[in-house]
Amino acid sequence: MESLTLYTNPQSRGRIARWMLEELGQPYDTVILGYGPDMQAESYRTLNPMAKVPTVTHGTRTITECAAICTYLADAFPEARLMPDDRAAFYRWMFYAAGPLEAAVTNKALGVTVPPEKSGFVGYGSFDRVVATLEQAVSASPYLAGDTFSAVDVYAGSQIGWGLQFGTLPALPGFTAYWDRIKTRPALARANAADDALIAKG
Repeated sequence: MESLTLYTNPQSRGRIARWMLEELGQPYDTVILGYGPDMQAESYRTLNPMAKVPTVTHGTRTITECAAICTYLADAFPEARLMPDDRAAFYRWMFYAAGPLEAAVTNKALGVTVPPEKSGFVGYGSFDRVVATLEQAVSASPYLAGDTFSAVDVYAGSQIGWGLQFGTLPALPGFTAYWDRIKTRPALARANAADDALIAKG
């Protein structure tokens, strides 16, 4: 079996990649990188020229960007059943979370306001539209790609969980009900325990 390695920091989006790896049930190694010199080191930048985490290597292959990591691993390990039959919904909401949702939440957190007459210039239109669309999606079925949990719930679900925790998304009924459905997954508990322990160690 080809080895899996996660390059991460416990206070980063690497927590999404760790959750995904825990869902696989496959062994993996972890390399912890500090912000600054560790991520800027030439040896790491050969893997990820953006000098950020997470990065996952699988044998000789390198995957960056959380949405890509989740999608790749779901496809590479079909026995984990994290790639749903409804691929259309899977890709739709995976890229929605990586595109409009991420951009809208980040801009709002930074205080970037897009004038209504300029909304067509940004891929998400408006924050309110993004939120309404996402809440409708998580309310339409138990999970984003239908009746079964999949990798898109790891990625988009992480963003919803963080949004509710830090107040970057409104605590709408659809979001809270969806998060309640996925937040007790054993793989998430294991991933959080691992990263929280690293934070406690400093």
